Amino acid sequence: MDKVMAQLKGLVARYEEIQELMADPEVINDTKRYMEISKEEADMREVVQKYRKYQEDQKTISDNKEIIENESDEDLVEMAKEENSDLEKEVAELEEEIKILMLPKDPNDDKDIIMEIRGAAGGDEASLFASDLLRMYEKYAETQGWKISVIDEETTEVGGYKHVAIMITGDKVYSKLKYENGAHRVQRIPVTESQGRVHTSTATVAVMPEYEQVDIDLDPKDIRVDVYRSSGAGGQHINKTSSAVRMTHLPTGIVVAMQDQRSQQQNRAKAMEILKSRVYDYYESQNQASYDEKRKNAVGTGDRSERIRTYNYPQNRVTDHRIGLTLNKLDRIMNGELDEIISALIVHYQTKQLEELAEDNA
Repeated sequence: MDKVMAQLKGLVARYEEIQELMADPEVINDTKRYMEISKEEADMREVVQKYRKYQEDQKTISDNKEIIENESDEDLVEMAKEENSDLEKEVAELEEEIKILMLPKDPNDDKDIIMEIRGAAGGDEASLFASDLLRMYEKYAETQGWKISVIDEETTEVGGYKHVAIMITGDKVYSKLKYENGAHRVQRIPVTESQGRVHTSTATVAVMPEYEQVDIDLDPKDIRVDVYRSSGAGGQHINKTSSAVRMTHLPTGIVVAMQDQRSQQQNRAKAMEILKSRVYDYYESQNQASYDEKRKNAVGTGDRSERIRTYNYPQNRVTDHRIGLTLNKLDRIMNGELDEIISALIVHYQTKQLEELAEDNA
């Protein structure tokens, strides 16, 4: 903890410097710089507040010890002892909270994401499960105040998805949904099963942070643009004009469809932004082989034995195999109540980080 406390002193000094900068008229008039500094202040605020509370508690404990050692009034001594008993518990809790807040942060945690869901092993049933997973994430996103846009999809005859790609925007999306990467296994009686037997199928989920202001130029000759009429909710204008846009990057085969904006021009701009992000991700992986390997490492092959989570419908049970967590509330989880699982995963990986830091400092 001593090493963490030493780091905190420097962090508090920087926090105080930032607060002074935020009151500087020159900084206030520079919108970009002010926003950068404001974000840095917001990122540091919680740990600074907890550290200051920690220091206050330590000072009070020290003052109370002097009273206990030197005061002759028994009532005052007893009050000091009781207060210290409570404060020592609070200090121990603050130490753990501060340690977690001081862990190295994933630079992508604040970013929006592109999520791909694919039906894998299990044919039609796998595609239906991919559709169920999409609804689960849509409902979870709604509880978080996030927005979802479908940017690419390929449906099946039974109403499922061979694959669907969505963009989720909002506050700290990647920090929560990055744990969804992998193969999701379902055990249930398919609607197509006439004998009432339980089948096992899988769908894969890949979560990629959205790149911001990607520095990549796409040759217009490499992009095929199709326009069509929007479908779904959207008001009176829907289906009257060809405002929806589908862009295909021919060299990579990457497709982005956008119909959420009000005009074709807005949909074009948003589709191009997402297309650049996905093509950039592709080329960052250097070639098709390493791109496929990257996705394989993220989501596996979709084989039934490669799974991060199992959804057992007959027993209303969900098990996350990475942390050994089993919850008998599948119905609620499929309705978007993912907080319990995601919180447990966050705590698990934070604990691992703390253990690794303790080993490094040993």
